Amino acid sequence: MKLSDFDFELPEELIALRPASQRDFSRLLIANPNDNSLQDLQFFDLPKLLKKGDVLVFNNSKTIRAQLNAIRKKRDENSPDVTININLHKFKNQNSWYAFIKPAKRVNIGDILYFNNNLEAKVLEKNDGEILLEFNSYGDELIKEIDAQGQMPIPPYIGQKRKVDDKDNQDYQTIYAKDEGSVATPTAGLHFTESIFNELEKIGVETCFVTLHVGAGTFLPVKTDEIIEHKMHSEYFEIPHEVAQIINKAKGEGRRIICVGTTSLRTLESSIDENGKIIAQNKETDIFLYPGKKIKSADGLISNFHLPKSTLLMLLGAFCGQEFVSKAYRHAIEQKYRFFSYGDCGLWWKNNEF
Repeated sequence: MKLSDFDFELPEELIALRPASQRDFSRLLIANPNDNSLQDLQFFDLPKLLKKGDVLVFNNSKTIRAQLNAIRKKRDENSPDVTININLHKFKNQNSWYAFIKPAKRVNIGDILYFNNNLEAKVLEKNDGEILLEFNSYGDELIKEIDAQGQMPIPPYIGQKRKVDDKDNQDYQTIYAKDEGSVATPTAGLHFTESIFNELEKIGVETCFVTLHVGAGTFLPVKTDEIIEHKMHSEYFEIPHEVAQIINKAKGEGRRIICVGTTSLRTLESSIDENGKIIAQNKETDIFLYPGKKIKSADGLISNFHLPKSTLLMLLGAFCGQEFVSKAYRHAIEQKYRFFSYGDCGLWWKNNEF
């Protein structure tokens, strides 16, 4: 398939710069390719769409404040210190991160970048605008320093319109976030509230949590005309043994598995064997799901509305069928749904013909 097959025109006013006034007051599009139906509801209606025995799978990765500024000190008496903008995008080990930087031309391998509170990082590698940083702090202490000094890494299409502020610290984090490591939030989970969780429990809907640390590489643009030539960046995930048991038991009993977000779905699809069983494990995945790829792990997907030409939109096409997704997106635009990370979402049912 061609990259142009996943393009669409979006009015700029439909790009959400802030979330709904209350998390579960966002709109919810029910999209079912099996009967070609679309239904407009609110997110707080979700519990009445589910039933006892359904299993919701969440990504509990916690987003760190990965946007930082550092100083590269002057190289000689005639040149000034330089402020470097840093966006951490992938954890390597307990004291090393890959990062995108600006201005890249002002940083060389071997340079030391200076942050506040005596935090420093040495540039070990450089490839265009990407570098590998080795910090003088380690593990949890490094994460605390990053969170103390950084800002929330809200997407550039928001950051170009307004500054990051204190509201983003809460708004751009799910209420169940636990394991720190993401540099972009799994945004389908932003719509969930304690009230929604309480209602799901009363109904008998099971909830379980996997972890996939979202890297900025997931959102890099596809640059190949033929989408199958695109190479995904890898991301780290974990599926606990008890979670694999819950999902496998439900699947064996014919109950529905509903992933909250594309990251949860990618996690399960990275761990399903030839018999349809989820394997408990922790490793890296660079799985790329696009139309024609068979999805075996889930029956439903809760997901926000994605950017044109994005791998996330391609994943949705694999799940529901690209023609149906295009129809649903046209409907969402006509009905003025709010798009992207702070926008509305859909409950998408898998196309049973796939």
